[in-house]
Amino acid sequence: MADASKEKYVKQIYPGSDKVSDRRRKLCDKKKKLIKFRAIPDDNLVLILGHRLTGESYVSVHPPLDELVEKYDPIKELVEPTPGARAGDRIRFIQFTDSVYYPPIAPWLRSRMYLCRFRGVDTVVYSSRELLEMRERDLEAASKMLIETDVFNPAKTAIRGITVHGHSLRLDQNGLMFDARRRYRLDEETGEVVYTKDQHAYVLDLPIPVGRPLTERESMRLDVTYRWNVAPFAARTEVNTVLGRYGTGRIVSGFNPELTEEINKI
Repeated sequence: MADASKEKYVKQIYPGSDKVSDRRRKLCDKKKKLIKFRAIPDDNLVLILGHRLTGESYVSVHPPLDELVEKYDPIKELVEPTPGARAGDRIRFIQFTDSVYYPPIAPWLRSRMYLCRFRGVDTVVYSSRELLEMRERDLEAASKMLIETDVFNPAKTAIRGITVHGHSLRLDQNGLMFDARRRYRLDEETGEVVYTKDQHAYVLDLPIPVGRPLTERESMRLDVTYRWNVAPFAARTEVNTVLGRYGTGRIVSGFNPELTEEINKI
């Protein structure tokens, strides 16, 4: 009999064998590279984030770690600080909202992906958006990856620091998510989405292009949501039963966790 203690641990990132599960599993597996769809210059990224001016030095909240003299801590020997933490950068954020209409990622899945792929993060899931906080230079590196790859659809994903709601709101006539602050628009000449305001809704000097909206076929291929045309259930009764278990479990489990055993029998 093989010694279980010598078996190699395999991460159980996400269950399931259908294409939606595969998509979710890929996003949360840091060993899997995301597909690059577009290139955003660093200066443009800094302007969209709106935290500092292009070319401006990073603001520090404490001296670089290499200059600090602290008592010995074994944890600090085990954990390698991120570049931003080592330099003493302040904490800054980026916030995304994702449409319910074939989004490349959803707010709840962003949280899992951030925790799996990044270090030194603080992330919060709201009803329609996802907030990511990191040391400033670490945030810029993460934001570049999030905007340039297949987790960003310029039409179905938006960068909004304030007035964020949009996850469950309508699409405009041109297929872009409605934004009360009008931070972006579709450039009919180039076919690309351009940001005319930063995430805080301050007007930019020049429009910043972030790429073309993905086609319906591309959006469906990258969708992370179970739908009737993606992974059909056996019957509507099955859907209602599953949703009923979710709703009941959410209420009952908080009241008396022992009652979940009865729910699992359903």
